[in-house]
Amino acid sequence: MSTLTIPDPLPTPEEDSQKLNKAFKGWGTDEKSIIEILGHRTAAQRREIRDAYARLFNQTLVDSLRSELSGDFGRAVVLWALDPAERDAILAHEVLKKKGYRHMCVIVEIACASPPDHLISVRQAYSSLFNSSLEEDIIDYSTGHHSLTQLLVRLVSSYRYDGMYLNEDLVDSDADDLYNAIKMGQQEPPIGLINILSTRSIHHLKASFHRYQQKANGKSIYEDIEGNKNYDHELKSIMKCVVCCIASPEKHFVEVVRNSIVGLGTDEDSLTRAIVTRAEIDLKNIKEEYKIRYKTTVNADVIGDTSGDYKNFLLTLVGSAEP
Repeated sequence: MSTLTIPDPLPTPEEDSQKLNKAFKGWGTDEKSIIEILGHRTAAQRREIRDAYARLFNQTLVDSLRSELSGDFGRAVVLWALDPAERDAILAHEVLKKKGYRHMCVIVEIACASPPDHLISVRQAYSSLFNSSLEEDIIDYSTGHHSLTQLLVRLVSSYRYDGMYLNEDLVDSDADDLYNAIKMGQQEPPIGLINILSTRSIHHLKASFHRYQQKANGKSIYEDIEGNKNYDHELKSIMKCVVCCIASPEKHFVEVVRNSIVGLGTDEDSLTRAIVTRAEIDLKNIKEEYKIRYKTTVNADVIGDTSGDYKNFLLTLVGSAEP
């Protein structure tokens, strides 16, 4: 569930655009006004503001934000102001420029923790922005880990059924196939396992994971992937990310938030990504899970690890301290 609060009455897109333009003028930028406006508008409302701003000032809102804001605050606001599909396309492109498969969990989030229609929009935006397909750039990124590349390409190129219908026989069969594939001891997952994870509906896979645990005497597929001595660290990491993003995305993003905060220094990119991309989807559920798991709140940890306008903007998206 979303954590956004929307004002009532809602100003028109033209009124919001005028106030934003005023915030960019004069001696210094009025960051507070930018947060108050954009931090309390839905994706559809932000799109209307972008359209109105371009009509009124012959310049894109995103370009104005990029020229006026900087640092982690500027990055967070720009990502928030973008169309969600364009934002995810940019995030995917960024991680494909980094070294190490650990960054590929961002690709998994886009493919497995978002609706199928959104994934198609991300692929379209990616091609338009970067003159290449997401699939081919994943292949070009490959460092010789064939099975991981194959899994990632299949995940982003699939269009899953998005309904609630279940074929119980197929659920049972897939649970068997998943169990046998993970227990088989092969160093690389067979194509059948990749096909199941990349093509079945989220509802179907949740049921298959539950059936798997019944067959495994209470041991989850996540635990069996972790315990598989034939999978290397990279493969385990990505496969666990796939399973978690499918079975319980809020638990995955709880860990993204927590890992971005604990330890030496804050991983602002990960913290920004988790809050900005999930604020309109399931951030309320993430906050609830976070409080249960860590006996503190997302709000408290954001306050403790960030500062200034960046902190204020994140807290605006996170909403009240109570989940």
